[in-house]
Amino acid sequence: MLLDGRASVQFAGDRALWLRVSSICDRPTCGGWVWLTGYAINPATEEALARREVFAQIAGLQINPCRHAGR
Repeated sequence: MLLDGRASVQFAGDRALWLRVSSICDRPTCGGWVWLTGYAINPATEEALARREVFAQIAGLQINPCRHAGR
């Protein structure tokens, strides 16, 4: 999943993050937001880099963006 400025300002510009999601937290949040737990990945190698827990807007999440279309 790609997290960029559409998901949260913390991921805007060169701070975009590829996240391999391992769980979605069910604790209450602000409407339209979600806590995700997973691993930041290197998009070139798909190697896991670090475990992360992030807060993001559901509407801004990009599941399987176009870069995977040719696979």
